[in-house]
Amino acid sequence: MNIPFCLPENITPQDFLQNYWQKRPLLIRNGLPQIVDLFEPNDILELALEEEITARLIQCQNEQWSVKNSPFEESDLENLPEQWSVMVQNLEQWSPELGELWQAFGYIPQWQRDDIMVSCSPKNGTVGKHYDEYDVFLVQGYGERRWQVGKWCDPSTEFKPNQPIRIFDDMGDLVIDEVMQPGDVLYVPSRMAHYGVSETDSLTFSFGLRYPNAADLLCKFTETLDKEHDLLPTSEFNIPFRLSPNEQPNALLDPKMVANFKRQLINLLQDSEQFDAIFAHAVASAVSSRRYEQLTEESENYPDEVQEVLEAGGWLQQDANVKMLYTENPQRIYVNGEWIDELNEAETNLLIRIANGDSISWNKLASRVKDQAELELLLDTICDWLDMGWLILNEAE
Repeated sequence: MNIPFCLPENITPQDFLQNYWQKRPLLIRNGLPQIVDLFEPNDILELALEEEITARLIQCQNEQWSVKNSPFEESDLENLPEQWSVMVQNLEQWSPELGELWQAFGYIPQWQRDDIMVSCSPKNGTVGKHYDEYDVFLVQGYGERRWQVGKWCDPSTEFKPNQPIRIFDDMGDLVIDEVMQPGDVLYVPSRMAHYGVSETDSLTFSFGLRYPNAADLLCKFTETLDKEHDLLPTSEFNIPFRLSPNEQPNALLDPKMVANFKRQLINLLQDSEQFDAIFAHAVASAVSSRRYEQLTEESENYPDEVQEVLEAGGWLQQDANVKMLYTENPQRIYVNGEWIDELNEAETNLLIRIANGDSISWNKLASRVKDQAELELLLDTICDWLDMGWLILNEAE
């Protein structure tokens, strides 16, 4: 399925990234019509009962909110109050058709994709006034929902006390107040207050985009020092810091000593090629990691069967559940947070093309190999990637 970019006709991807991305919201009427009729509310409620699903049931009664996490029993979704919402995460795991809709936001690097969440709620259903720490495209898939977008928030924003979710009353001046119809899309930058209330039974799909924070990167950095020292040079980080000879009580850790350690560490980070290599790996590992475990079906693919499908007009593409990226100088490929080493040149080139969104036909595959032996080896590797759930093999329509 080839899906055009989700943008108004008068806004190019460059215009969006320069003037809207993380700066201001944008309402796109009928921006993603392909989502209409993919799901109905009962589909989502049935899916929420699956054992391996990640979901939340959010309710409000007498101004007191409650949150229940999956797994659910059928009784959990019965006799609900007037105001409730069922939120299902990682929905592309359960619907490849939905996962393909990420193409509509292909003007944003795919490693920023988090997951697709759906909010199922009845008339007047809401999860309150809130903001998120990630950018999101809100896509109306079923029914109608009124969305308001207001002020910018920050860590000092005050939330309602004694509630299990981060909600507040003050939206500030509204910059958007519109009812969204199926297929409509609303882009909301991170940390911008927004508030959705269903006008009818409705489904709203959230295409979320996340980025690492300092804690994520520090965690990955120390993890790399601990686990990857056999692959990346780390010797500079094993040299003890020099201490000042100042007199001080035996048990006292002087603040000046702490400042001295900090200064030496910063100097090392600024001037160390080893740090640059380790940090680049840490960033790549962090941004290519999945927040939710990938569920794969047990399957075994065979080279002759894959070749037959491709020769008949089929094609290979990246599974939307997989996060894949590559770096240059040095050239490395990361899949779901892991550095995939020991790839030959043909395998590396193929994965890079797939990570860039290319659909691989038989002609594209066969024309890039040196000989029959390399083709057979590549088909074996493709079968491994299919078995691991990295790729999808599509049959000709």
